Amino acid sequence: MQRTLRRFGPAYDQIRSADLLLFRPQWWALHSKLICVAGRTDYCHAGMVGWSRFYRTPNCLEMVAGGGREIPLAQQVEWYPGLIDVYQANPENRWPKFDRVAAAAAMRRFVTRRYGWWNMLRVSLLHLPFVRLLVRPETDDQIESGRSPFCSHAVVLADRIAGGVDPVPHLADRMTEPGDLARSPFFKYAFTLVP
Repeated sequence: MQRTLRRFGPAYDQIRSADLLLFRPQWWALHSKLICVAGRTDYCHAGMVGWSRFYRTPNCLEMVAGGGREIPLAQQVEWYPGLIDVYQANPENRWPKFDRVAAAAAMRRFVTRRYGWWNMLRVSLLHLPFVRLLVRPETDDQIESGRSPFCSHAVVLADRIAGGVDPVPHLADRMTEPGDLARSPFFKYAFTLVP
């Protein structure tokens, strides 16, 4: 995939609520690189755009190790220059019933919760040798553990339950990794943000 670098300022008006934010690992972050290797992708983390109701600025809604958070996207771009790819949700409006506002609102509710370590551990274990031979892949979205979600799990839950579209069909929400979101036809790469 050819990357298109865009400065945050000029790209500001092209970013919409519920667009997908996929993060590439920093060069020193071994744990992030392991996520990329396991998921067969360039991405180690996922978030969603949610516009601030008060300041009319795009924020990053995400689940991180300390729990969910809402942080200005401009700040994230400063911290991770050239490492955040913006993917348009619902390109060309191919899914007309998709509700961006509802999806972002649902993601905003997740950011009040703790990080889903238990669900992350389950997904991680499936990448171990021989475990995949013993465990059937989960495809039922309705089977949820009730535990807090991890990053890509939260994004797909918000899009499916509140937004009305399952971006990764035939894969259970709690098994969805950042690479699965990148490969979904529901999202289309737009550009990579730089300060």
